[in-house]
Amino acid sequence: MNRRHDIDALRALAFGLVILYHVAMYYVAGWPWHLKSPHAAEWLQMPMRALNLWRMDLVFLISGLALSFLQRRQGAGALLRGRSGRLLLPLVFGMAVVVPFQAYAQGVANGSIAPGFGAFLLRYAGGGPWPKGAFDGSDFGVTWNHLWYLPYLWLYTSVLVLLLPLLLSAVGQRLSRVFTGLRGAALLLAPALPLMVWSLLLWPHFPPTHDLVGDGWLHAVYFTLFLYGWWIGTNEQWWAEAARLRWPALGIVLALLVVFTMLREVLPVQTPGPARQFLRLIGDLYMWTTILAILGWAHVTLNRPWRWLPWANASVYPWYVLHQTLIIVLAWWLAPLRLGPVVEPLLLIAGTLLGCWALTALVRRSAWLRPLFGLGPREAAVKLRPPGRPPRLSTDQPACRSAHTAG
Repeated sequence: MNRRHDIDALRALAFGLVILYHVAMYYVAGWPWHLKSPHAAEWLQMPMRALNLWRMDLVFLISGLALSFLQRRQGAGALLRGRSGRLLLPLVFGMAVVVPFQAYAQGVANGSIAPGFGAFLLRYAGGGPWPKGAFDGSDFGVTWNHLWYLPYLWLYTSVLVLLLPLLLSAVGQRLSRVFTGLRGAALLLAPALPLMVWSLLLWPHFPPTHDLVGDGWLHAVYFTLFLYGWWIGTNEQWWAEAARLRWPALGIVLALLVVFTMLREVLPVQTPGPARQFLRLIGDLYMWTTILAILGWAHVTLNRPWRWLPWANASVYPWYVLHQTLIIVLAWWLAPLRLGPVVEPLLLIAGTLLGCWALTALVRRSAWLRPLFGLGPREAAVKLRPPGRPPRLSTDQPACRSAHTAG
């Protein structure tokens, strides 16, 4: 099996997009977040909404792809044990060490918590109690904030592993062949139909919460895409069809985005009702065709051994764990300087990238920090070096192996 560089690259780029999205959350007007800039802009809502309809859905599909690679090399028990260590340990560490400043900054900003980070940490370690709405998750005493992806991914991995006997049965294999055998218009439309069903049945009753327990609609959507990723794996015929459809899919994406944006302006979508439900269904079709277009274009343009790819694959997980706290720390420091709506966001982006790079370099060099950020034993094949320099491969690392380790 040839190494799938496009999947590796797409995974790194998808998480990079998550970082930029969270920087933009500080600036988009009218959307609640932990901190908000005095330079918030309403024009950001449209591009942010266009991203929001598919960005995490793509991440979960890629995570399903990653699991399909791992499942071929490990038994169900070893797979679940390995994924549990790589997901739950960083989650616990992140909630205890990385995330607390986000909650502190939000609580101080809204007046619910008195300044003093040391006193806050002592109270946080005891689970509160906190004033209602002190920070996102304060009702639970502690919070995982942006790390919600980790318990969700662990849940879906566990469910899929438990379902392996069914998925690998004759019926399961037949269902897999039906999905990977979709061609043409069927591939553009059919995978969106289950997502539309979830929107009709669950979306009105389960608004997104990211609290794991009450997120019925998101669980249905994310697990469906996770399963899609597991099914397609490296099925050459499916990927060839996705590549063939990349231009039609892109055209449909642009048309649906125009329709979605126009209808959102003219329909009464702010209140529950048929208009809002109809727009949600258009969003589902837009989401699937966007993902299909991205996969097709990635397969054509990214499936090559980029020099930065080994570095990116080894760094993406720590970047994910660290990035949002760095954004909030930097926003906390930069806001009093009143640098304006151009210099400040540029410094915020640059500082976040530099901070992630420096801290990840430290993490990757430390044997005891590595597992706390979801990394395995220090890799023999890829030495620490800037992304512009090619890695030196050891002879015991087969070139055909796919390096999906953090998602």
